[in-house]
Amino acid sequence: MKRAAFTTIGLASMLALAACGNTTGDRAISGGGIGAGVGALGGLIVGAPLEGALIGGAVGAGTGALTRRDQIDLGRPIWR
Repeated sequence: MKRAAFTTIGLASMLALAACGNTTGDRAISGGGIGAGVGALGGLIVGAPLEGALIGGAVGAGTGALTRRDQIDLGRPIWR
């Protein structure tokens, strides 16, 4: 039960913070970074931070690459 709750929270966080930027590449990079961070934190709670970071990064990058700027817009990336 505890693991399912943390997984749900982690997935919701990754989708809510999936990406920022104007181009598909920017969105995939920032989404992967945000997803990896959230996944690592979620994985740390359940004892698998590396696996959580890998899964979170993949989901975040995929979500960032598949969304458009008008769907989720968190502003300009800090590296631009």
